[in-house]
Amino acid sequence: MSTQEEKNVVNEELKETVENAEATIDTTTEETQETLQEPLSEVEQLKLQLAEEQEKNAELQDRYLRQAAEFDNYRKRTIKEKAELIKSAAEKLMVAELPVVDDMDRAMENMEKGSDAEACIEGFKLIVQKFKNILAQQGLEKIETEGQDFDTDFHEAIALIPAPTEELKGKILDCVQQGYKLGDKVIRHAKVAVGQ
Repeated sequence: MSTQEEKNVVNEELKETVENAEATIDTTTEETQETLQEPLSEVEQLKLQLAEEQEKNAELQDRYLRQAAEFDNYRKRTIKEKAELIKSAAEKLMVAELPVVDDMDRAMENMEKGSDAEACIEGFKLIVQKFKNILAQQGLEKIETEGQDFDTDFHEAIALIPAPTEELKGKILDCVQQGYKLGDKVIRHAKVAVGQ
């Protein structure tokens, strides 16, 4: 082979090597660009997700604050309504008791004039009965004790005394102070002596 031919062979080999190198560089460049583009799109996706979550968080926080304020307003309103209800109930009771106060004033005037003692006693009995009726209309109820079984829901034992008969054991023998219920609620337990 001549030098010219050798040069041509070397040139062709060199050309092939350069072409192979260029092809490898192009492939590597494309792969690198794809690799760079994927993380960028992942980062962008994460940024978008973060922005969406922050928006949701802000919306939830706003809803929470609104509901907390609404609950606080509700609590204040119910406290105010409860206070007004108590006030109006007390007012209603006082208005209902005014006739009894008037009757007591008239009875005192008659006693000062020196009226008949028996008439004064009868007058006070009527006033007491009127007062008890007003209280009953308001829901006050006397707790029955006579001959009843002792019940801690309604009675308070202040003394244990020997029962005269076997069947009176555990029963109320005497009531020292009357007990009362307002509706179903006991407002004062009856103080009683129980047989043992």
